[in-house]
Amino acid sequence: MEEYTLINKDRIRTKVFKLFKHISNSSPCIEAIEISYECVYKRSNKPVMKGISVENIEEARKEYKKLLEENWKKTYI
Repeated sequence: MEEYTLINKDRIRTKVFKLFKHISNSSPCIEAIEISYECVYKRSNKPVMKGISVENIEEARKEYKKLLEENWKKTYI
């Protein structure tokens, strides 16, 4: 699984979904997804990370689906 990035319709907030990796273990944990919250302050700048949460796969899928219903779009930042 690669990263999946969503951006809101105002293009100022992004969320990145990717596999959660334990620091002590070299293989990724399949049961969890890391969700990074980022903000874009100026269109010319890269997003600034505001926080990270770790969710189980089902909760991450629900959040991803909810964001798509709120008109967030897939992007490749």
